[in-house]
Amino acid sequence: MSRRATVRPTMAEVTCSLPGDDLVAPADVVMDRAFDLSAPPRVVWPWLVQLGKRRAGWYLPESVERVLPRRRRALRGIDPALQVHEVGDVIPDWGGKDATFTLAAIEPEELLLYTSTRGRSDLTWSVNLDAATGCGTGSRVHLRLRVAPVKHRRVTCLVGGGFDQVTVAGLAAGLEERVAGQVR
Repeated sequence: MSRRATVRPTMAEVTCSLPGDDLVAPADVVMDRAFDLSAPPRVVWPWLVQLGKRRAGWYLPESVERVLPRRRRALRGIDPALQVHEVGDVIPDWGGKDATFTLAAIEPEELLLYTSTRGRSDLTWSVNLDAATGCGTGSRVHLRLRVAPVKHRRVTCLVGGGFDQVTVAGLAAGLEERVAGQVR
């Protein structure tokens, strides 16, 4: 990775309310991840909209994607056909053959909210985009996954949380590679 991706949310991000929090309440497991990108929300948004299996893929850094089969690599450009994303759209997920996400809310350049049911568990995945504070030219991406019921909470947090940490770090680094070239 060209730059180390930090995906640690601030305390304010962990404690804030986000769209979708009320859909899985109370949640047995909540995972917050957040990272900064060097491009403004208007540049980052098209990449987030097309994210997903059988869409643009899951953005990983080029150094990681080189070892993946071509069919498993994510897009390295914006596909206008994937920019159309509406509430009710169902997209496949990597969580299993029948795993899907349904788009529950979309606010351009701010929010993608997905819902899903996996076995007996309901979940929401909120993808929030804001202008970064400070320099004013970047973005902050805050992801929140909420799940309930969860039978083995500690195992889910340890194993699932570790996997989530690694995959979101890869996403952060892969997104940064893609958007950095668009900042002018």
